[in-house]
Amino acid sequence: MLGGIGPEATGLYYNKLIRQLQRSGMISSNRDFPHILINSIPAPELIHETILPEELEHYRAGLLELDKLGVEFIVMVCNTIHLYYDYLQSAISTPILDLRKELLFDLHLRNIKSTTVIGTPSTIKEGLYDFPGIRNLHPTTKEMQSLSRAIFLFNKGIEKTQQRAAVRAICEKYLGRGADTIILGCTEFAAMLEDDHFSKISTIDVLVDATIRRSYRRVGGI
Repeated sequence: MLGGIGPEATGLYYNKLIRQLQRSGMISSNRDFPHILINSIPAPELIHETILPEELEHYRAGLLELDKLGVEFIVMVCNTIHLYYDYLQSAISTPILDLRKELLFDLHLRNIKSTTVIGTPSTIKEGLYDFPGIRNLHPTTKEMQSLSRAIFLFNKGIEKTQQRAAVRAICEKYLGRGADTIILGCTEFAAMLEDDHFSKISTIDVLVDATIRRSYRRVGGI
């Protein structure tokens, strides 16, 4: 797992993965859990519209470290970095789980026809989660700035309640305007809104489900 971006979201992914496995009925002893290596990197937040090559290098270096360990596949617990999926995959031989494809699979399962993505400006503006046949109601520029600020402060542990309230207000606005669901297109938002009850898709949950499918496919577990 490539994590640390941010650390709290990485911890949530790991804990949810373990709980999901426990509920699955596939674990009869501790030996049945997958061997998981976590590379928690102190990489810069990708919360600006322009992402510099030197910022990506932290992520590439982290993937190369995992690649050398001979893991079967890698999960990147970050949304924005998937804008550079092809570039990063070309740098290593180990397969990287493609969050974009996994999310589209989930949207089709749920028969979702319209969404709003809350995430970094790059994730939203570059259309990481814009899919043919699914209408996307985009936040305004001012709202994207508020979302970036919320990510940055939440990751630092500052005024978490206020960040959650501000982000939730944006979600409720677009649900009221016709979005079937909100895609939590930043792992910090998945952590921030974990206990909120409204129509949402956590990309951490998508990664957890995809990880289990990939891990146990070879042994016929699912």
